[in-house]
Amino acid sequence: MRIGFIGLGIMGKPMSKNLLAAGHDLVVSDHNEAAAAELLALGAKAGGTPREIADVVDVIITMLPNSPQVQDVALGRGGLVETSNTGVVFVDMSSIAPLAARAIHDALADKGIVMLDAPVSGGEPKAIDGTLSIMVGGDATVFERVQPVLAALGSSVVRVGDIGAGNTAKLANQVIVALNIAAVAEALVLAQRSGVAADAVVAAIRGGLAGSTVLDSKAAMMLDHDFKPGFRIELHIKDLINALDTSHEVGAALPLTASVLEMLVALRTGGRARDDHSGLVQYYEQLAGTRIARSQTNQEG
Repeated sequence: MRIGFIGLGIMGKPMSKNLLAAGHDLVVSDHNEAAAAELLALGAKAGGTPREIADVVDVIITMLPNSPQVQDVALGRGGLVETSNTGVVFVDMSSIAPLAARAIHDALADKGIVMLDAPVSGGEPKAIDGTLSIMVGGDATVFERVQPVLAALGSSVVRVGDIGAGNTAKLANQVIVALNIAAVAEALVLAQRSGVAADAVVAAIRGGLAGSTVLDSKAAMMLDHDFKPGFRIELHIKDLINALDTSHEVGAALPLTASVLEMLVALRTGGRARDDHSGLVQYYEQLAGTRIARSQTNQEG
């Protein structure tokens, strides 16, 4: 299938590589020149504006930071809304506000262009190995058309409802992940401050009810203070703001989410915006006046 891809960042570049590996013809945006060059060397073709890419593909995928960027690509000057190829399917895999996804869908529908919202979970590691969890909103028939494409990117591809439902599911995911990271950080700082090795606590609890994917993937980063981003704090802030905005619109209070958002904002203010979200442990360390560590280097800060 001919696929266009716009947004070759931490997630988009490995996703594009997986589409090439699956045998699809790929046209990529050259906005990120270094990433585009890497993909061109693997057989992708360079595209121009979103409209120009949409003119020559069957499916166009975006993986962008937030709602305004997706809106610009879809509806701005030179956007895919101007394409004459009304058979193209637009799949936005960014994490944006559900209401924004619906508004973009409706504007494209007026031009005869169909859209799915299909945000992902799993971060850079699962983008690399093609095992993302993909949550899809939109028409069931359109979903069936592009499901084989999405299957090259994720091990779980689930349609959860109509347009906007994918991003609602992603917001729920991000709430759970944020609160889980906060709980892990809080618990490990408690252990450290109590004089018990934090890594020993992780080993002791991971097989029980407290075990989780977050504990397995993020505790080691906390213990090693390795905050190279798989998913940046600044992006999780964006997602939680979208979650709270949505919660206000529908009348679902999210008090724990609001608390974790404030912690992340404090870290951003302290220059940690580009840290991995596991860096949330630094907030708790500062409050407790300690630094968690593996037992062989255990030390109080």
